[in-house]
Amino acid sequence: MRFSTAVIFSGLVAAVSAHFQLQYPAPRGPFVEDQEPNFCDGYINAVDNRTMFPLSNGVIELRSEHPSWTIGVIISTAQNPTSQDNFTDPKNSSAFQQVMQYNKQSGSGYFCLPVDIQASGISGVKDGSNVTIEIIFDGGDGQLYQCADLTLSSNASVPSTATSNCTNATNVPIGTSTNSPTSSSTAPASSNSSGASPHIVPMGLSGLLALFGLVLAGL
Repeated sequence: MRFSTAVIFSGLVAAVSAHFQLQYPAPRGPFVEDQEPNFCDGYINAVDNRTMFPLSNGVIELRSEHPSWTIGVIISTAQNPTSQDNFTDPKNSSAFQQVMQYNKQSGSGYFCLPVDIQASGISGVKDGSNVTIEIIFDGGDGQLYQCADLTLSSNASVPSTATSNCTNATNVPIGTSTNSPTSSSTAPASSNSSGASPHIVPMGLSGLLALFGLVLAGL
């Protein structure tokens, strides 16, 4: 599974006014609002105390401050990923390794979203692997990024405390999307790196802005 064309929106989007906070798995460090538009919320290096995370049937919990948003998750099998480039396919440096399709959600508050890392079929993803996931969130006013360093385990389970608050403003059940997940025509990239998928041919600035507008129009 791969994200489609990655776009650098640095300088094209006004200052971000809505945010999200990753609750589970534990992010690399405490939430820093001003750093969230940057790679991994400004935390460059992996942590030593990784979260033991289910190889299959995992859950991501986050708190959204935006009434409608899009989200996607990419993964790196590098031991210390320090840039977006570490989240690309080793056989195709223009493609991000994706474990959650870029999809639309509605409602502010706490959300739990299912993620099955094993089902991605990505090389190096197995029981005992050290990996890093990057959550990419867009509320319509710019991409935001937070990372979590994990050790995958076929015996791990999601703690009940990580899902106890997870219903959205319209009481959608835990793990249920308010919209069917669909691939986005544009995939985000942080301001200090870029990548592209093999499915979309790079295009000019006007085309990129038009595609991004289509994604936002569907929110």
